[in-house]
Amino acid sequence: MRSSIVSVAALAGLALAPGGVNGHQPAVPANADWMTKHMAEEHHMDNWDAGAFFALHDYNSNGVWEGSELQRTYGLMDVSNKDMSPAKREEVLQTLLHLLDLNNDGEVSRNEFLTFIKDGKTLPDLNTGPGHHGDDEYEYEIHHWEKYHDENTKLEDLTHPEDIEHFKKHEEMEAEEERLANLNTISIIEANIPQKFRRQS
Repeated sequence: MRSSIVSVAALAGLALAPGGVNGHQPAVPANADWMTKHMAEEHHMDNWDAGAFFALHDYNSNGVWEGSELQRTYGLMDVSNKDMSPAKREEVLQTLLHLLDLNNDGEVSRNEFLTFIKDGKTLPDLNTGPGHHGDDEYEYEIHHWEKYHDENTKLEDLTHPEDIEHFKKHEEMEAEEERLANLNTISIIEANIPQKFRRQS
């Protein structure tokens, strides 16, 4: 519970992070393209360029988008797409590579992406959602905390099902850490070790 309170304080600080108004999602028109909606909803950014978009989604910072990075950007690793078939995941990947991978090497370089954008194109909406690709903490903070809470939220105010599930997960992680720490303090009792596993002297 102690670290749950720390988590609440940390989230309150994150709610004031850059982007939009006080870290909240910028308003975008309903007919905005997928990239614009993605940057607003997932990153709370409304002022970005193609180079920034590329760098932000080059998760391993190696200068290219690999297939797994394209799938992650489109939210295919997120629980919201857990029921998507492997065939559909591959279809999404091949659609993106067909659009972006000009030299057919199976990945997308920064220059290939910038050329795509300079040609007046944009990443398509492939019906995979807004592209959730953060970890659990990030997704909770950006999609729930900022919508329903702020820096004045008290622990007793966290009563939404999403809050309960989120902090239950924290408590389970803390309990597991405590269990492992306790295991490390237990002495080995030689009499409990089967004979075949004992050191023979």
